[in-house]
Amino acid sequence: MNEWSEKKGFPRSGRETFLDLALAHVPHIVHLIDRNPFSPTYGCFDREYWHYRTLDFPCGMSQELVLPLALLYRNPYPGNKYHSLERVRELACAAMRFAMKGSHGDGTCDDYFPYERAMGAMVFSTYAAAESCRILEVQDEELVEFFLKRCRHLERHNESGKLSNHQALAGLAAFTVYQITGEDWVRRLAQDRVGLALSWQHPREGWFQEYEGADPGYHTCTIDFLAKYYQKSGDSSLKDPLKKAVDFAAHFMHPDGSYGGEYGSRNTYHYYPHGFEILAPFTEKAVQLNDAFLQGVGKGRHYAMDDDRLFGHLVYNWLQAYGDFFPRGAEPLWNDQSFTRWFPHAGLVCCKKDRYYAVSNLKKGGVTKVFSSSGCLGSDTGIVGQLEKGSVIVTHLMDDRHQVQGDEAAGEFSVSGVFSLRSWKLASPLKLICFRMVNLTFGRFFPGLLRYLLQKILITGKRRTAYPFIRKIRYEEDAVHVCDEFPRPIPLTRMSAASDATSIYVAASNVYQESVLKCSWVHAPPELVEQVRQGGGVWDRTIAARSLSGEEAMVSKGEGSAKVADSSESAESVRE
Repeated sequence: MNEWSEKKGFPRSGRETFLDLALAHVPHIVHLIDRNPFSPTYGCFDREYWHYRTLDFPCGMSQELVLPLALLYRNPYPGNKYHSLERVRELACAAMRFAMKGSHGDGTCDDYFPYERAMGAMVFSTYAAAESCRILEVQDEELVEFFLKRCRHLERHNESGKLSNHQALAGLAAFTVYQITGEDWVRRLAQDRVGLALSWQHPREGWFQEYEGADPGYHTCTIDFLAKYYQKSGDSSLKDPLKKAVDFAAHFMHPDGSYGGEYGSRNTYHYYPHGFEILAPFTEKAVQLNDAFLQGVGKGRHYAMDDDRLFGHLVYNWLQAYGDFFPRGAEPLWNDQSFTRWFPHAGLVCCKKDRYYAVSNLKKGGVTKVFSSSGCLGSDTGIVGQLEKGSVIVTHLMDDRHQVQGDEAAGEFSVSGVFSLRSWKLASPLKLICFRMVNLTFGRFFPGLLRYLLQKILITGKRRTAYPFIRKIRYEEDAVHVCDEFPRPIPLTRMSAASDATSIYVAASNVYQESVLKCSWVHAPPELVEQVRQGGGVWDRTIAARSLSGEEAMVSKGEGSAKVADSSESAESVRE
């Protein structure tokens, strides 16, 4: 339930952390909204559109910021000075009305370009507006018809690409509209979209598909949306798949309280806690996950996604997590047990030792991150190199052609594949003019096809090269060894082991998290680059720590270890 209720006997410090996180963002929300009742954009949260006037369309996603306002108006949270302020309610109602005004005739809205008709932006803002309508008990027939219009569009259209979180949210949004209207066809629509999301869950490993694989960050979004749907609908058939999903998610909560990262298929650090509070009565791991997250917040280890388009996702989620906070008493996640867990279909391996916790994605070229309770010890998101003609090549793309081998008992894994070209698509005045022409002509009538083409260009497409690589990862008691082999000549001018590099377009990636500053890129020495140019080489590095529970230090001052070797030599770690 979203309505705040006092729950006795809870350790208030943990619960109130959710509230503190949310309340800190309220000035930002009020800063973004057009508050002038005489303005044609009254209620619009897209400040670039109504205030700066640098955009030629309003971002539909921005209107989801209505939900934090509705929750703050309705619920007397401790320290909530916005409770029952009529001005807050007026702005929330104006925001719902502008969601309608800023949409196309068929109810769809745009996110990044005109006539995009983005399903993601539509379902996020529909859920937020419909839930706000329920919370505030708004009686507005035009709004109700608007919600139904959006559901009719969802009934007839879907998006390209397998994004489980969008389908789960579409189901949640539709069911929320059903709660308002009582229309049975809307309830069936919700069931269909939830069923589609569940059909994209791996039956054994528990993860939900996000484009080309598992993304632990977006996985928490899907859990959250499905848990909310369960809470509203009482559909008990969701319990087992959600328990399985929580079990999978638990492997990506690090001992410092951070979660996710570049090893996911979409490079996200997302962590949505409300769904775990809903599921806490059924699985202890849900409580353990949120407790670990809250401890991490106290140490500054949570990620920050503060851009205007996306931060609203988290603000209302934190408020909802506060409202549904479950009684505590669970043991810490994993305690002192050591393990190596291999998810071959996801390509992910998690290794916990006394001295560290490591996660690697072999299907993503062996992207590896290593943690202790004090933070990220080392982050290696793959090899990035520059060729003589200036092109940049990388090893960290999800690629079903990668050949992966793993020995879970021995803690040894390897991946072989080829480098792919890394492309930067930047705008220019001419490109924007041409793109707007496409938006107003072809894209206006075929938005799904345009989205599919953009996905191929910016996300799922690959321009593979002929340059092979082999990455071997070995998990030992006190260290993680990463060995990269380059069996054939590559005309490089420089090469690095990146700490936070990504190469696909994901709006929610490349955010701030402590590790992005704590872990540096490791640049290959000139002699290694020359060996790779001449006929192959080996680059061996080590990430080591003293203890998970005590002080840690990375071997070689956070840069790992390196060795230049002929491809025929054995890969032996040495300290720089």
